Amino acid sequence: MKNAALLSLLFVAAFFSRAQAFDANSVRAAAAFSAGQGGTSFLAIQHGQTLLEQGAREPHKIYSGTKAFWGLAALAAAEDGLLSLDEQVADVIPAWRNDPRKARVTIRQLLDFSSGLEPVFSLHNNDPGDRDSIAIRSSLVASPGSSFIYGPSALQVFHQVLKERLRGESPTHYLERRVLHRLGLGSQRYLTDRAGNPLLAAGWQLTARQWARLGQLVLAGGSPVLKSDLLANCWRGSGANRAFSLGWWNNRAAPGGREFDFEDMLVPKWQRQSWSGACLCRDAPSDLVACIGSGYQRLYVIPSLDLVVVRQSAGGRFSDGRFLRFLLGK
Repeated sequence: MKNAALLSLLFVAAFFSRAQAFDANSVRAAAAFSAGQGGTSFLAIQHGQTLLEQGAREPHKIYSGTKAFWGLAALAAAEDGLLSLDEQVADVIPAWRNDPRKARVTIRQLLDFSSGLEPVFSLHNNDPGDRDSIAIRSSLVASPGSSFIYGPSALQVFHQVLKERLRGESPTHYLERRVLHRLGLGSQRYLTDRAGNPLLAAGWQLTARQWARLGQLVLAGGSPVLKSDLLANCWRGSGANRAFSLGWWNNRAAPGGREFDFEDMLVPKWQRQSWSGACLCRDAPSDLVACIGSGYQRLYVIPSLDLVVVRQSAGGRFSDGRFLRFLLGK
């Protein structure tokens, strides 16, 4: 038994020794590639230690990177017993009970964009009216669970669900109290409408250092926000798109998946998008997960390497696959 325990300890020590020997040249090559493609900040952290930092304390818009924080709020609400991800939205939104298809939609389907709800991109506008009411009245253009339709409307419906279940506390206050403060973050740029509803799909500005705290939460299994295994809901995907859940994209289809530019795929209308077998990089570990914001804002987390990388940009073209191959020395 003593020999077995010793061998186990030696294996663990050898594993972490190999993991710590991350190639500094590869990290610098990835940072150089990023900068050459319009990158403005870069941060790589492994085992809690900074490998390379460039412009990591300047705030930048993270666009759809905002979604993952509201996904955490949803998981926190589930942990607090306020809701269940698999309950029907119509249990909370009476207006959906008389529509046979809307009555089938679950909260999870809102959060993974498989509800079938039309995207209503005008909700991104500065003065769209009451976002939540517009989203609730919007049409289902596909059967629940059948299609991946990426857009702000589903999240605005979730905002109303959370508002109803909180019974007096605003979703924004709940997000700050239950999620942001535990991450050492304060109030954010919410882009509220005339009714006071924040835009859940985008809007935040964070430094690379601040955004990296979300990645470190992933490495810590949800701590300090979640105490349970609920975080795994972020990597499960849906039947409509196995590469996306609750604001996070995953690389689970690697090494045999289809590698392509996810941002380019989101440009055509949802009917012309194809997410079958999607992966960010065939040569990256399959446990890689990422938050993706427009203009190639990126937060990457690779749990098997205990690694968090943030890349922010002022524009220009970019390739997740090429960047990750530089980073991993492939």
